[in-house]
Amino acid sequence: MRILHLGKYYAPQRGGIERHLQDLCEWFVGQGHRVTALVHQVAGHWRSANETTNNVDICRAACIAAPLYAPISPTFPMHLSRLIRRLDPEVLHLHLPNPSCFWALFNPRARALPWVVHWHADVSADMPDWRVRAAYRIYRPFEQAILARASAIIVTSQAYLDASAALGNWKDKCTVIPLGIAEIAEYRGTAPIWPRPDHLRLLAVGRLSHYKGFAVLLEALARTPAANLILIGKGEESGRLRAQVTRLGLADRVSLVGELSEPELLAAYAAADVLVLPSLDRSEAFGLVLLEAMRAGVAIIASDIPGSGTGQVIVNEHSGLLVKPGDVDALAAALMRMSDPALRASLADAGHRRWREGFTLAKSAQAVLAIYQRLRDAHPKAARRAD
Repeated sequence: MRILHLGKYYAPQRGGIERHLQDLCEWFVGQGHRVTALVHQVAGHWRSANETTNNVDICRAACIAAPLYAPISPTFPMHLSRLIRRLDPEVLHLHLPNPSCFWALFNPRARALPWVVHWHADVSADMPDWRVRAAYRIYRPFEQAILARASAIIVTSQAYLDASAALGNWKDKCTVIPLGIAEIAEYRGTAPIWPRPDHLRLLAVGRLSHYKGFAVLLEALARTPAANLILIGKGEESGRLRAQVTRLGLADRVSLVGELSEPELLAAYAAADVLVLPSLDRSEAFGLVLLEAMRAGVAIIASDIPGSGTGQVIVNEHSGLLVKPGDVDALAAALMRMSDPALRASLADAGHRRWREGFTLAKSAQAVLAIYQRLRDAHPKAARRAD
């Protein structure tokens, strides 16, 4: 099949959506399909670029800015038209949220194709930033038009689907397909060194944003003297978190190491005792880092976020510990429980089995392929092209 993905960013830009887009593209190429991804350059890169990475054709549209996490790319619609003419795709796969996907609504060639919408997260009307709430009033009509036009909608968990107001009118189109990640033959690379390697080695990975709850983790760590933390990622909360580390007297037990290379990140998982995902709200739609930890055989503490997939990835007291979001006391108690090596080993083993049984890339991608094939067979133009 010929598949065109519309995404926000692509590797080496990091993030759960970006990682899943890359994994999907590379899996489909490995199965003999032709895959192209139209994404954005990072903000400030005014020149578009075309490349082929691991046999995936990638077009990075110039991006002049990214206010409120939304890339602005005047050339995106031009690249969309060009790629549809050149690739002649059988399926258009749109990864939302991403305002640039709205250009497909105004492209006659795009409208002639079956659309798969991959619903990675809502744009919540309850976000603390008033600018996002205001912008969503403009965004929402286009979002709903995309969903109305979609032939199929992929949602990453039943909990997220049930709680999503945006998807409320379109549940008959929705299919739940959890994210998945591929196996790794071996973990290479040099892991960062924990400030106190003889203490409980905690790992947290993600964008340094408010909703990730890393400030709550630092407060809980201040109450857990036998633990230390490596925090991997960058973002707008970096300065505040560093100041909090100093204020809490945690400088000798916390390392904020920024972004790492893929081998270094994998080595960090392999060396950690516990992964902590302390996110606060449904902006954490699924938590791909949970799968990365499960694959590596690392015990997990995660927030049990109502309406998010985190509580469906982790089975409390079996494949990890779930705590109430934002509850410093509950998180500190869970950290102290993880000082028990037997508990960590039990949770890690169960988590690894759960990943292998339900959250592999092959399982996720095959479910997506089944949707593609169904839409192609139901779409006369696509079916004729396939012949």
